[in-house]
Amino acid sequence: MTGLAEIRRARASEAGELAGLIATAFEPLDVSRWLVPDPAPRRATLAANFRILVEHVLAHGHVDRIGDRAAAVWLPQEEGVELPPPPDYDARLLAACGPYTDRFSALDDAFEAHHPHEPHHHLAFLAVHPDAQGRGLGTALLRHHHARLDAAGTPAYLEASSLRAAALYEREGYARRAPFYLPDGPPFHPMWREPA
Repeated sequence: MTGLAEIRRARASEAGELAGLIATAFEPLDVSRWLVPDPAPRRATLAANFRILVEHVLAHGHVDRIGDRAAAVWLPQEEGVELPPPPDYDARLLAACGPYTDRFSALDDAFEAHHPHEPHHHLAFLAVHPDAQGRGLGTALLRHHHARLDAAGTPAYLEASSLRAAALYEREGYARRAPFYLPDGPPFHPMWREPA
């Protein structure tokens, strides 16, 4: 397990690097293969899409990182506060995702349709570089932010992309909700954590 001293808040200038880390970590996932069926452009397409979202969270939320090995991307959903979408989102999504834009839009629609409305922090991404997985970095990032949420009495929400990931989150206090599916695609497992 890494020490919490190694966790630091990411800066806006690191959006591209963080997007690349998330794309590298997420490339093998079923949802990534559904989003970009062709393996050749998959990582670059994912990184371009993730950059839009990471920049948005860096402006409105919180990103913790452990070196170049792991990152947790959190977006607060506060009562009475409606965040704007990323600037020029539709045009940027098309530029980033090209022929796969409809699939990324379907993912957005599925997430929006199942997202809870009560106040919480949304874990948009928890990414650990494949070379560093299994060393407790993801758990350290979760516990670091959970300590803040617990102190504030704030719940957390996420969408796990696999049962394996869901089991990790269950160990950290998350409870599964009914899964939802992408069109002719893989499931997501929404999960909610009450503050300790």
